[in-house]
Amino acid sequence: MKSSNSDERMLIKEGHCPVHMELSGTVSSGLGRAHVFMAQPHYQDQFRTVLGNTAWPGTLNIQIDDALFSHYIALRQKAGIDTLDAPEEARAHAKTLDVDAYDRIRIRGFLRDGVSFGGASAFKGVIHHGEQSVECAVLIPDLTRHVDVVEVISTAFLREHLQLSDGDHITISL
Repeated sequence: MKSSNSDERMLIKEGHCPVHMELSGTVSSGLGRAHVFMAQPHYQDQFRTVLGNTAWPGTLNIQIDDALFSHYIALRQKAGIDTLDAPEEARAHAKTLDVDAYDRIRIRGFLRDGVSFGGASAFKGVIHHGEQSVECAVLIPDLTRHVDVVEVISTAFLREHLQLSDGDHITISL
């Protein structure tokens, strides 16, 4: 996790998330395997509901800032994802955050040729980098190794569209 002064921009009353939650962090390379899942027609049909069109067949990985880690944990908890591997302090703070205003969109998993493709939860948002903004969704797979990495989907190839490189800082507004 990376530290940031993002918390100065976002004032939170105890026990409440702002009307527009922000997640911020640093762009990082993933394992390069998301395209195998993202290109599946069963998922793409469901991404149309979330994004209004098919998604770029890949995800943008964001290493979440320490200051907003508990916000991401709160979304993971709303998605029903076990967060026991997250630090106790972040889990405890996440439980005080009210995330009821953020609609969870269920992405159903499926079985194809004996291979199981897991489900996920999506939360609509907008990703910001510099003066540019693009509609997106935070995608939280049911099964993932990442506890502090946010996976972002969009109709656009975000790295190219926003001219992003590993280490660049972005913000996602939900």
